[in-house]
Amino acid sequence: MEWSDRHTLIFETAAELFAAKGIAGTSVRDIADGVGVLSGSLYHYFASKDAIADAIITRYLDDLQRRYAEVLQLPEEERLRALVHQSLLASEANPHASEIYQNNATYMKNLAGYPMIRDAAKVSRRVWMQIIEDGVASDRFRSDLPPETIYGLLRDAVWLSQRWFTPTPEVDRSVFADQLVSVFVDGIGSGMGKSPRGPRR
Repeated sequence: MEWSDRHTLIFETAAELFAAKGIAGTSVRDIADGVGVLSGSLYHYFASKDAIADAIITRYLDDLQRRYAEVLQLPEEERLRALVHQSLLASEANPHASEIYQNNATYMKNLAGYPMIRDAAKVSRRVWMQIIEDGVASDRFRSDLPPETIYGLLRDAVWLSQRWFTPTPEVDRSVFADQLVSVFVDGIGSGMGKSPRGPRR
């Protein structure tokens, strides 16, 4: 197997294990067994288990920040839907990474790359808050709800949906993003906004 192929296999195997067992609960031996190599062989590709975790989370956050920067270039009224959509796509492009990031906050403080991870998280939060606060200021979103509350509820709905949502030909990630935003912006009452049901054309 080529070096790059083995490197990718280790990366992907570790991501799956970290998501299932946590970083602390996963050993180098677990990763090596999953890849089908001796534990010592992993050190030809990564300096340590923590280095693998660092690489997984850093790549995910870099991708997320790039996507969010593009969202901010859109017209204001399109940004919330695009933010949700790009968050879902980033999770799809980085399998297991969002769950690792959400579930290993304490352990991540021990990683060499934690300062970058912390700063990236702050940038992501600022993007969400900016879009929500702009929506409140323009009367598109309710002003009687604190932006922090809207942010927390919507963010958790997006991230936690990764545990149960499976795209189908009828409801792909784009349609799901529309549905999720519709629930928050239009509500779920029968006389309120209609939810998208099919693929966007």
